[in-house]
Amino acid sequence: MSQTKALKVRLTLLCVLAGIVLALVAVVTDHWAVLSPHVEHRNASCQAAHFGLWRICTKRIVPGDGRDKSCGPITLPGEKNCSYFRHFNPGESSEIFEVTTQKEYSISAAAIAVFSLGFTIAGTICVLLSFGKKRDYLLRPASMFFAFAGLCIFVSVEVTRQSVKRMVDSEDTVWIKSYYSWSFACACAAFGLLFLGGLALLLFSLPRMPQNPWESCMDADPEH
Repeated sequence: MSQTKALKVRLTLLCVLAGIVLALVAVVTDHWAVLSPHVEHRNASCQAAHFGLWRICTKRIVPGDGRDKSCGPITLPGEKNCSYFRHFNPGESSEIFEVTTQKEYSISAAAIAVFSLGFTIAGTICVLLSFGKKRDYLLRPASMFFAFAGLCIFVSVEVTRQSVKRMVDSEDTVWIKSYYSWSFACACAAFGLLFLGGLALLLFSLPRMPQNPWESCMDADPEH
């Protein structure tokens, strides 16, 4: 592999590494979305919530001086309680799970995120093995693993977005307002870095295309 191509591969791998870190942060944290219920009296306490793929955190706070009738912002001081979703931890007794989450959406988003982490692990193993002599070809399957990981993160993001929308629109829930928080932003950034980084890595790791009609792909790029 030429020095120029090797430099491009290293820079691309740095972007992919940043995407992996952001994906891990998004999966293990619980600030994907913030939910606010309706507030009748501004001086009365209310219970807002934020959640991730695995657990939900509720916070009893006194609403601010905003003009709307929602509870928040979530950054206000108050008593906080975090619990894993009931379908991930059957021993939990919190009643709020049945009201604020759809089981199918939550399990789907979490499962797809786990698949994404599996693809990143497989891609990382291929990259580490490619450092050996005459193993540059392993960068190509690694690039596909990273691209698939990015796609899985995107699907998980979209499933979560649809879940939040249905919770707010449903008459069976207390939530009237929602917004996405920093864990959701990390997931979106991870999708871009992993997917685009995977495609760029595939492009940079391919042999040089023939430049003349009589030049074959086999002798076009002496990588070693």
